[in-house]
Amino acid sequence: MKPNPKTKSMVQDMVKEGNKEALKKCFSSRMEFGTAGLRAAMGPGISCMNDLTIIQTTQGFCCYLEQSIGNLKERGVVIGYDARAHPPSGGSSKRFASLAAAVFISRGVPVHLFSDITPTPFVPFTVSHLGLCAGIMVTASHNPKQDNGYKVYWENGAQIVTPHDKGISKAIMENLEPWPESWNTEEALKSTLLKDPYQDINTEYFKAIQKHCHHREINKKSEVKIVHTSVHGVGHTFVQSAFKAFDLRPPYAVEEQKDPDPEFPTVKYPNPEEGEGVLTLSFALAEKEGASVVLANDPDADRLAIAEKQESGQWRVFSGNELGALLGWWIFRCWREQNSDAAAVKNLYMLSSTVSSKILRAIALKEGFHFEETLTGFKWMGNRARDLSDQDKTVLFAFEEAIGYMCSPSVLDKDGVSAAAIAGEMISFLATKKISLSQQLTTIYEEYGYHISKNSYFICHDQAVIRSLFERLRNYGGTKDSYPTECGRFAIDAVRDLTTGYDSNQPDKKAVLPTSSSSQMITFTFSNGGVATMRTSGTEPKIKYYTELCAPPGNSDVPHLKKELDDLVDAIIENFFEPDKNKLQPKPQ
Repeated sequence: MKPNPKTKSMVQDMVKEGNKEALKKCFSSRMEFGTAGLRAAMGPGISCMNDLTIIQTTQGFCCYLEQSIGNLKERGVVIGYDARAHPPSGGSSKRFASLAAAVFISRGVPVHLFSDITPTPFVPFTVSHLGLCAGIMVTASHNPKQDNGYKVYWENGAQIVTPHDKGISKAIMENLEPWPESWNTEEALKSTLLKDPYQDINTEYFKAIQKHCHHREINKKSEVKIVHTSVHGVGHTFVQSAFKAFDLRPPYAVEEQKDPDPEFPTVKYPNPEEGEGVLTLSFALAEKEGASVVLANDPDADRLAIAEKQESGQWRVFSGNELGALLGWWIFRCWREQNSDAAAVKNLYMLSSTVSSKILRAIALKEGFHFEETLTGFKWMGNRARDLSDQDKTVLFAFEEAIGYMCSPSVLDKDGVSAAAIAGEMISFLATKKISLSQQLTTIYEEYGYHISKNSYFICHDQAVIRSLFERLRNYGGTKDSYPTECGRFAIDAVRDLTTGYDSNQPDKKAVLPTSSSSQMITFTFSNGGVATMRTSGTEPKIKYYTELCAPPGNSDVPHLKKELDDLVDAIIENFFEPDKNKLQPKPQ
């Protein structure tokens, strides 16, 4: 196998046309390998995803594993991929996965390479299930169609965290020259070191998630009609299988979106978090079939969105925080039905990321289990869940506001397939009591306290402006190392700064969560029950804010609570963001 002729001719065309900008974009800087692995456009050059950069990355990763794990050659790795493809550059997830396999096989490492597309959660599941050293998933999840990515799991079944990212990054730079066998995918695919885990994992995964099926009799009889869309990604067959594993009637599939299509022809962005636009075809099918609920996965099926038809005839798309409340409540309820021992609850944990709703904290306080916050991203929740299970604790559920849910400890990452089946069972159970998801959510808020959130962002391309905005908050009113004590009319009770490691709530003023000086993140806790986090995005030119008003149970004047949160957000924008002075662009509507 020779290097890719398509990327070569793309570069020759750029040179011929004298397109310096395009050349600079492709070749001026190498993609950064971080805790999320890689994510970039497919195309030529070191800043893009292509045959060469995949080989270089995998060579580095392979060498790092050789240094870190003594029995790598006995245990091996797993590689999965989604359906992304980029015809102009000849790049595709399948091609990148076979190149990665060739690299490992050339070093005598056994590779479990899926013979067909799979959801992302199948890779961490396989690492844990087969006791492998690492996993690689080639996917760009919900990114635009030209992108691809390379997501890495450690032997504990969770995504890598520091210091592994730095170690792998260093090893990549030390192994840039492709090894001769790295190109040889045809030989590799014939090797005795290559195994195909597809059938086995398909069986074992659906067996594992059935532990979370608690109402099989209700499921069998249920008349509830549910629509499912996989948004041109990998989810369709797997969600159908998950419903079958729970004895639920199969969801109606959105015909135009059910088969994988790397062009994503019916959606502008293949991201169900965008809500309505992505769900238009689903709503139409639901109207036609008389279905009341729509489930949607993102293209690699690790996230889940849900919408429900309201009595008004309008569709309500639930936020990630609202679904976190519903799934957390449901999973705890099912656990409690199975566990009569009052002491067992002390061993239970639920997790969410620090920018997600605090609703689980409220449920935990009342029900007596433990709740913990982690940094943003499932890599932190997955690793924390593993630490806790190593101490014989049970992690029942973890979620983040970006519609990611971990409903089963057999996958230490977000999983939209098991979440879809568990949601299907919850919906069927509630239907027997004539309760909708919206009504149940209200009941949860009335029992545990209303949690109302409002998240958005500003766009800012100037790093110096971003820096000075956050530095002003750290030296407020011109006093060094002093944070604001109020914001407009709202008093501030506590400040946590995970860029510097300061936390006013801790006796020694040191934050408990890991800190990172390379990104900005400050959380303010207000005396009215409000919590607000301002943070920069690692991948986009955005300053994001996440706000939530946590009311105690009994305070259910929702219009008043919403107005209080709106006023708080306005005060934060005016006093802390100063959009006019800093020339910040608001989120496009």
